[in-house]
Amino acid sequence: MIYVCPLSKIDETVSNTGAEWLLSLLSEGTAVMRPASILRERHLHLKMHDIAEAQEGMTPPAEEHVRSLLTFGQAWDRRKPLIIHCFAGISRSTASAYIIAAALAPRREEAELAATLRRLSPSATPNPRLIALADQILGRQNRMVEAIRSIGRGADAYEGVPFGLNIDV
Repeated sequence: MIYVCPLSKIDETVSNTGAEWLLSLLSEGTAVMRPASILRERHLHLKMHDIAEAQEGMTPPAEEHVRSLLTFGQAWDRRKPLIIHCFAGISRSTASAYIIAAALAPRREEAELAATLRRLSPSATPNPRLIALADQILGRQNRMVEAIRSIGRGADAYEGVPFGLNIDV
């Protein structure tokens, strides 16, 4: 199971789920304290801004970020949950959960997975740049991009409510 949450809910979500893996997607300079129950080698911290287009002074999501999160997702043994978070738990984290779920369950239809994401998180607004890069890397022929586009922008929220995404349906 993949759980998605905002930065402010990491400790609570790890405690409630028994997660032993953590993926952090934060802007440079945003601190994250790895919970003691998460081993250092089971924590990946990717530094990028939540932007869709390159902007001066900001780090956009890049191919190396997506390749790193895919490698991390493949290394996850799935015995205990994986927590994915960004600052608000709305954009980078929901995109990454969608990407890892799509990679680990390649027969699952992209549109069904996107619809499930929307049902679980009304505020989810997956970062379109992360999705487009993953679509290309995974050879999904724009199906991931179209599926995420079809669910539209999520409801306005300061931060998302933690939720769990089951990979195997």
